[in-house]
Amino acid sequence: MTDTPGRTPLSERARDAVRERIATGRYPQGSRLIEREVAEELAMSRVPVREALRALAADGLLEMLPHSGARVRRLARADVEHLYEVWEPLAVQASRLAADRVAACAPDEPEGLSRLRAALARADEAAARGDAEAEASANSEFHDEVVALGGNPLLARTMDQLNWQLRLLFGLNAEPAQMREQHRRMYADVAAGDADTAGAATLIHVRDSRAAALRSLAARRTD
Repeated sequence: MTDTPGRTPLSERARDAVRERIATGRYPQGSRLIEREVAEELAMSRVPVREALRALAADGLLEMLPHSGARVRRLARADVEHLYEVWEPLAVQASRLAADRVAACAPDEPEGLSRLRAALARADEAAARGDAEAEASANSEFHDEVVALGGNPLLARTMDQLNWQLRLLFGLNAEPAQMREQHRRMYADVAAGDADTAGAATLIHVRDSRAAALRSLAARRTD
């Protein structure tokens, strides 16, 4: 099987597939990934899978094990603290920029607002059918769309570097109903074009999310 021009190279496809499995918990934190087994699961040769695992180790999602494949990184309390220290000001600024964009477009509605509503709807639908993976994915998409609505490409690139580690944290959240409610509050403030209230709502959300992630992490350590 060879790469076809114009398509995503096999190593990138393998990277995306493994990364998605890590983010959704299909490959749990601390689990060992055997190159041969992953290649068989993805119906690929071992070479692109090996490249994908190395790339994900560079992204901070995996730890390479000498002569024995890789292991999904197990987040420690310090990892959670450090990530939230970086994410908090960026998330607040993203919401402020999104609200400013709405205000600048008034009375018209920027296209990004409909995508925010769609992400909220997907989260609610996933919760209703008990699909935790889809709900976590929709919640992550909501934050992505807030950033996109703000229209700052540098912020978007910076957030993209954090995105997959943030999805690990969203997967830890054992209190999704609160997250969905806070996202609705954030949406309302952004849609109103009020940067101050949008920023304040986002600050509360991020800090509550941090506390929930730490509680969940502590509970897993005692299981």
